[in-house]
Amino acid sequence: MRWKSRIRFLFLLPAVIWVLALTIFPLGYSLYLAFYKVEQKVEVKRVQEPVLDAGGKPVLDSQGRPRMKNVVIKEPVTTSTFVGLDNFARLLEDPQVREAVRVTLVFVLVAVPLQLTLGFLLALLFNRHIMGRSVLRTMMILPIFATPLAAGYVFFTIFYEAGGPLSWTGIPWLSSPRWALFSVALVDTWQWTPFCFLVFLAALQGIPDDLYEAARIDGASGFDLLFRVLLPLMVPTITIVLLIRLAEALKLFDIPFALTGGGPGVATQPYSMLAFRTGLRFFDVGYASAMAYGLLAVVMVIITLFFRRMRETYA
Repeated sequence: MRWKSRIRFLFLLPAVIWVLALTIFPLGYSLYLAFYKVEQKVEVKRVQEPVLDAGGKPVLDSQGRPRMKNVVIKEPVTTSTFVGLDNFARLLEDPQVREAVRVTLVFVLVAVPLQLTLGFLLALLFNRHIMGRSVLRTMMILPIFATPLAAGYVFFTIFYEAGGPLSWTGIPWLSSPRWALFSVALVDTWQWTPFCFLVFLAALQGIPDDLYEAARIDGASGFDLLFRVLLPLMVPTITIVLLIRLAEALKLFDIPFALTGGGPGVATQPYSMLAFRTGLRFFDVGYASAMAYGLLAVVMVIITLFFRRMRETYA
């Protein structure tokens, strides 16, 4: 019995090691970096070395001394300086951060309501008995399985203004700041509306038919049936989907990275892309870690609301 009770921990050990190595350690190390200013420099040293011949022996001058040559040695040096909360204070004053937050909020305010509205309308449509419903429903959820990077590159060819399928419209899909951000929101809506549709359709199919029949017997119109029966019952599901999409939309990175590269200028550079560029392109990893924890705080608030709502719904 003692061996059987201990073997459970043996099976749990790989999962524990995985979580510690790939989740907790990077999380703790990035928090450590957020309090430091990390700089990467290149130290240049000049040293003299003897000139060697083909046989590897020193070449002598007329006086019998080894000839010397100057050699430049470049050594990368990383320095870490403790700065306390300076990186977090810098977030509040950085105009690039404010612009990235503005882009992210505009994207969220455009894409998330659009996805929820289209998903709910499609769920209402597919909740009816229509011809080929199962086939159409399968086709509707296919965009969910596309990777965001692949979707971004595909839509880059679609929005290409010098010969793409939509070039006839004359709309500067990717070259205009406003249209470029709308294009990013459009691609994200194409990919994640099926998720909202699938959840809403499952919730609608879980509503008993007796409620519909009772409402019709009482003389309820289609408007009353929607706003007085369906929507009140769907509020918990809508809230959960809204919180999930908010948390995901705030972490937007893949689609603008592949579709616009954050351009034109920084018109489509969300907060996550700015943190990525700050840390991995400009090597200011301390400040990038502070950016990441700022985003983590916001997402944690949303996730907390999500779990609280789930407890209230299923208690």
